[in-house]
Amino acid sequence: MIRKLREFKDQRRLKLIILAVLCVVMVCFSLLGGCTGCASFQRSCKSCESEIAGGLDRTVNVYSYNGELIATYTGKIDIEENESKVLFDMDGKRYIYYNALVEVIEN
Repeated sequence: MIRKLREFKDQRRLKLIILAVLCVVMVCFSLLGGCTGCASFQRSCKSCESEIAGGLDRTVNVYSYNGELIATYTGKIDIEENESKVLFDMDGKRYIYYNALVEVIEN
């Protein structure tokens, strides 16, 4: 009798674990499926792709604050930005621009 109770409890516990795992998987798929069309999700994927591949094919135009074109770069470029500077790596060289307007166009 005790043996049958233990088997019943073990089967019930196993069913609950399987049900919980299925629920978690379904929630993950529904969240992922709902977000794949979002622009922010696509931007995150593009940033991740750039990190992994060492950059994307881009054209970078750097302007002074009065609108003069300072430089143009084209190639496989990885970009990092913050409030006061933009830095990017291209062909093994690092370029850093402080207080400049930077336009990035993906090719």
